[in-house]
Amino acid sequence: MKAKTVFFCNECGNEFPRWSGQCPACGAWNTIVEQTVKKEEKRPSGGAGKSFSAKRPVSLKEVDVTEEIRFDTGLGELDRVLGGGGVKGSLVLVGGAPGIGKSTLLLQICEHIGREHSILYVTGEESERQLKMRAQRLNVNSDNLLILSETNISDILEAVNEVEPEILIIDSIQTLYSPELNSAPGSVGQVKDCTMTLMQLAKGSGITVFVIGHVNKEGAIAGPKVLEHMVDCVLYFEGEQTANYRILRAAKNRFGSTNEIGVFEMAEHGLVEVPNPSELLLSGRPKNTPGTCVTCVMEGSRPVLAEIQALLTPTNFNVPRRTSNGLDYNRAMLLLAVLEKRGGLRIGGADSYVNVIGGLYIDEPAADLAAILAMASSYRDIPIPDDLVAIGEIGLTGELRQVAQLEMRLSEIARHGFKSAIIPKQHRAKIAAPAGIKLWEARSIREAMELIIGS
Repeated sequence: MKAKTVFFCNECGNEFPRWSGQCPACGAWNTIVEQTVKKEEKRPSGGAGKSFSAKRPVSLKEVDVTEEIRFDTGLGELDRVLGGGGVKGSLVLVGGAPGIGKSTLLLQICEHIGREHSILYVTGEESERQLKMRAQRLNVNSDNLLILSETNISDILEAVNEVEPEILIIDSIQTLYSPELNSAPGSVGQVKDCTMTLMQLAKGSGITVFVIGHVNKEGAIAGPKVLEHMVDCVLYFEGEQTANYRILRAAKNRFGSTNEIGVFEMAEHGLVEVPNPSELLLSGRPKNTPGTCVTCVMEGSRPVLAEIQALLTPTNFNVPRRTSNGLDYNRAMLLLAVLEKRGGLRIGGADSYVNVIGGLYIDEPAADLAAILAMASSYRDIPIPDDLVAIGEIGLTGELRQVAQLEMRLSEIARHGFKSAIIPKQHRAKIAAPAGIKLWEARSIREAMELIIGS
């Protein structure tokens, strides 16, 4: 194989023949790096421009789908995020910050999967003895679990051909290297080439491959962006290392929804599923305190109650400070502007801080009303009733818009003991409130503020 030098962009993954300070594709600065890659030999042609191929096209009707292609991982929260379980022959990338629990998650599922499937766990960051110690702590002792401490992709493929596992786990992709490339492990060329090799292995042999990937300081998977396009599913493991709770979400999933989340608690003996995340997110909520309001958002098919807190305080500086955590910053600034213009509160000279409790990131507009009420409650120092939940999208004119799946949200509210909910004024059929729930309806944020915290 001949080698050639190319240039990759770390942000978008595009390839260029020469270096430049700014990427012509995505516009990022100082992201283009030089890599040496192997040059493929030309395949022999069969005459008249025809080339030989190892596989022949088949009719779509001839493809057999009667065999069950999904399998249970043993963790219901992980199965939910994957779309109903693991898929045979898929390539799954699990990303997250160092120490967040990626290796713990994949090693923990080996105990359940190993009852029916053979597993090969390849680690490039630990020795076999270190992996054994971690497995003992997690109570993983499956007879079908084989471990290998190796970083050479060629040796890993030889081991796969020898033991023929059904599940292959790579920990992590940044430690693997191909001897045909001169670059160091973890470089753009190595990560891209090793991932392509694993993808061909998964699709060609039907082996399910789980790959652990580290993230960079911006929070994206380390390596070129094209790495995420190769795999079938991209999972992000999120959460503060100082907290015990972790959130697993899918950024890409060819076999399921990307809106589902899985919630885990990091315990002494591994990750424990949290089937009721609403109770977790509302634990420790202050009572009769201004600046806090509860809303109900949809994470896929699951309604989740979340607490939004706001703190508005006068500032002595010319430019007020604005901070948003767990809520999109631009969305929070939009809501502040609507509150001042349509709500009649002079908050232009106040520092504004918005926070979603529990590490949850809300990107659904149904949380707008709760955020607005929390801001107004903090500014006027008037608490919102503890048993109230606010649901509604807010427009630029201050009107409240309807939200989807309102009945399911109200059922979740009633299940957790809340007594009232403020929702947008319905223009369609009347919403039937669950038993014990009193509905407050408002057409605008000014009406909502008058109902909850007074004029």
